[in-house]
Amino acid sequence: MSLKTRVSNLLHLLRKSLVMLTIFQISLGGALASPLPAPDKEKRSTETPIKHVIVLIGENRSFDHLFATYVSPSGDSVKNLLSEHIINADGTPGTHFDKAAQFQAIAPFKTTFYISLDNSEKAPYTTRPEPSLNFSPSPVTGEPPPFPAVDLPFLGAIEPSLELDDLVLLTTGASGAEQTAEFLNPVTGEILDADTRVANFSHLPNGPFPLAGPNLPYDSYTGDTTHRLYEMWQQSDCNVRNATFENPSGCLNDLYPFVISNYTSEPDPFSFVTPGLVDDNGEGNSMGFYNMQNGDVPILKSLADNFSMSDNYHQAVMGGTGANHVMMGTGDAIFWSDGNGNATMPPASVIANPNPLPGSNDQYTVDIGFNGDFTECADSTQPGVNAVRDYLATLPYDPKPNCKANQFYMINNLNPGFLPDGTVDTAGIAKGGSIPPTNVRTIGEALNEKGISWAYYGGAYDAAVALEADPASTNPTVQIGRAYCNICNFESYATAIMGNTAQRTAHIKDTIDFFNAVDNSTLPSVSFVKPDGLLDGHPASSKEDLFEGMVKKIMDHLQANPDLFASTALMITMDEAGGFYDSGYIQPLDFFGDGPRIPMIVISPFSRGGHVSHVYSDHVSILKFIERNWKLKPLTERSRDNFPNPKSLDDNPYVPRNSPAIGDLFDLFDFDHGRDR
Repeated sequence: MSLKTRVSNLLHLLRKSLVMLTIFQISLGGALASPLPAPDKEKRSTETPIKHVIVLIGENRSFDHLFATYVSPSGDSVKNLLSEHIINADGTPGTHFDKAAQFQAIAPFKTTFYISLDNSEKAPYTTRPEPSLNFSPSPVTGEPPPFPAVDLPFLGAIEPSLELDDLVLLTTGASGAEQTAEFLNPVTGEILDADTRVANFSHLPNGPFPLAGPNLPYDSYTGDTTHRLYEMWQQSDCNVRNATFENPSGCLNDLYPFVISNYTSEPDPFSFVTPGLVDDNGEGNSMGFYNMQNGDVPILKSLADNFSMSDNYHQAVMGGTGANHVMMGTGDAIFWSDGNGNATMPPASVIANPNPLPGSNDQYTVDIGFNGDFTECADSTQPGVNAVRDYLATLPYDPKPNCKANQFYMINNLNPGFLPDGTVDTAGIAKGGSIPPTNVRTIGEALNEKGISWAYYGGAYDAAVALEADPASTNPTVQIGRAYCNICNFESYATAIMGNTAQRTAHIKDTIDFFNAVDNSTLPSVSFVKPDGLLDGHPASSKEDLFEGMVKKIMDHLQANPDLFASTALMITMDEAGGFYDSGYIQPLDFFGDGPRIPMIVISPFSRGGHVSHVYSDHVSILKFIERNWKLKPLTERSRDNFPNPKSLDDNPYVPRNSPAIGDLFDLFDFDHGRDR
């Protein structure tokens, strides 16, 4: 997810306003909560004993980034950096470390966008790009995160999604790095220099490295990296000439550190680069990983040990948060329109041009910030388009680009057409910073039509609505509304839900409402839950242990209501890999993806035992599960939920032999024996 919305004045204003928060306000805790959801009246039968699905979505972590050294106690195999012998259990290079070696393009410079390089066009790194502190907080800035420890008594009022004993995580984890003028963004004051906390940071071998060091505990903010559609296609380095039995798409995933776009043709207050061409040598953060065998990511590890997980679940779109959440909610991509479903041409500034600038192989002409978020992928003459389409045409199963003529599709992060309070963001649309409302069909509409209850629960949503009404408020329980993720709420793009007052009131809620619904057994059949920006685990602006803290609270509340838990499935995933390296197979489905693997854990009385599924799946698999369980049809004729379930060979379970195909997640459950295990 873009840090644009995160590096505003959110944290500064929160810090200033916390001093105004009284103990009386703390005692009110959930005062901003929406009314409780109405009890679920629908009696519709389900295909399985699952009557409630909860989808919890974190931020920007690949499967290998979190599960690099995971070993299942069930004995099920897991494909990760450890099992592939890329690394050893202690995080040191393994016997096949060279399988993850990373490359950089060499001269001559390219003149058009490319998604693969011949061996003669690239060379392995001799000196790896250093991991950086990119946006990581430092106490020198004087602004949280982390919050000063003296604020601990007040933090419960703005972060009710954490247990009281986990609030301390909001006060820890800063880098402690010294700021120097040459490494500062003059607008935000953020640091962009080497992360010296990483052991051997300046002499890392050419491959994955552990996020570890004497001064780098798991509870640390670490640097962000790049993750946009054209960049991720390029990082994946896909060409059928590299195809093998285990990797028929031929994606080598070997350009991760090299591909980073930091050029802007116009001043961008969120860019570290002033207008002009500035070369860099890549971004080392993309190769970092946590080590579960050393105690990292303990809560997700424990859940994987005791329930079920997938080691073949993928982000659905090459690129960032907005496009992936939209795909999760629609099974499709959305396009620029007149707000009534008629395709129109967006402002020129938002049309992507990933062709490299003269004298560069890794800096795009227009693809940064609010510039370059749309592409007309039906037109092969548009910059960047033909490279992807030509590659898709060479694959043996012939995936369709799924791009309609004259439609400019959103491929990165752009604000939705609706503000949190339901008004249309006309000013943002006029500037090209928001997309006009869409009529692309969502899962919410399908559930409504069958009388199946559902809700989208967004962290700090109520505060975001209050902030729209009073943007000058200094109340911290209102200012936390700046941490609400507007681009994560796929319904915020859709007129049918967000543009209808009754629908918005019934279905768009705060995470406070989610916990109330769990406690009071009023949970709807389908729930999407999104943490706010402080708790979502996003690199630099959050930490994975903060996301785990919210996971812990959800589990505590579910298990405290055993009757509800008995018929519930909690699905925990990430929106996308965030630009972090992953060694897994990528199955191209259309122009937009799939992308790298990300975690997927399913917690249910019917998913006990530490099972690891190898069935190929992605975000649209969640839609397929919902549709199969509640006996619904695919959303539209073109949505990805029309794809069949994969059929795979026993000796190659990760690759569907009937591509394009994605699973429906039923393989993560044992409905015959689940309760008794």
